[in-house]
Amino acid sequence: MKPVLLTMGDAAGIGPEIIVRAFERGALAGCVVVGDAAVLRRAVAVNGAVMTAVVDAPADLADVPPGCLPVLVPAGLPPGLARLPQGVIDGRNGAAAARCIEAAVRWVQTGAADAIVTAPIHKEALSAAGVPYPGHTELLQALAATPGVAPPAVRMMLANEELRVVLVTIHLSLRKAIDAVTFDAVLQTLHIAHRAAAAWGQQRPRIAVAGLNPHAGEGGLFGDEEMQTIGPAVQAARAAGLDVHGPFAPDTVFMRARRGEFDLVVAMTHDHGLIPVKYLGVEQGVNVTLGLPFVRTSPDHGTAFDIAGRNTADPASLIAALQMARRLVAAGVAARPGD
Repeated sequence: MKPVLLTMGDAAGIGPEIIVRAFERGALAGCVVVGDAAVLRRAVAVNGAVMTAVVDAPADLADVPPGCLPVLVPAGLPPGLARLPQGVIDGRNGAAAARCIEAAVRWVQTGAADAIVTAPIHKEALSAAGVPYPGHTELLQALAATPGVAPPAVRMMLANEELRVVLVTIHLSLRKAIDAVTFDAVLQTLHIAHRAAAAWGQQRPRIAVAGLNPHAGEGGLFGDEEMQTIGPAVQAARAAGLDVHGPFAPDTVFMRARRGEFDLVVAMTHDHGLIPVKYLGVEQGVNVTLGLPFVRTSPDHGTAFDIAGRNTADPASLIAALQMARRLVAAGVAARPGD
């Protein structure tokens, strides 16, 4: 297999720390870190006696001595990142995080790497750097676009061993997210979720659809989106041969899926879908971007500025994201982008 690229995330957060701790646990075999070498060395100084080795390309991983953390330093990183305080929002860290993501995408697009795993970024730092995308998902979607062609339709999935949830809308205010729940958006999400599940071995995944309103609208008493938008999209998906059910009350459908009634849940908004997965334990959760022409996963937690640099961050979710990326590569999930 080709290397997996691991972007360092925001230098002021726990990304570099959990990368070093995962390496110490032997979980980064076959990985190359895309990041600032001095920032990684700062994390090494806090966390242990790991050595770093700067490489020029993913293929150089084969030449890295045992026990050394391979670091690919992209061009254009702001200087002095390791001297900036940890736990503080800074546009320079946001710019560096974006440069690392851009470099990783270029390498994976050339075929030099199999997948990208991203350590957490800070959305305010990204904005302070002038990056016109609110998060990883939107930035990766733009970077994956072919010039002159509409970017691929992508969706966020959060998954652990008990629950898999795909979102129709992600980083929008709730008022805007409700407007973004359209027939086309719901139907497209169902097709993307179905194709992804089929690629990892569930040829006919059982998909539950969570409603938007309390009790899924209760027949129009609490809102009519289920009747006017979500329900028709479910019926269209079923007519196309997908095993889709709902919309169901969002306060119970995740419990039903966890008990084995469904393989996936499609949720309308960010917090509807992510709260139940994260409640089961962020150390096991993995964020997967569906619809990209390459595999991308990440931990399901953020930069944790409050504990950055204290040597207390748990790398379990990062390790789970690496394991998921390898499984998805083996399954050929990114064989083609979502329509």
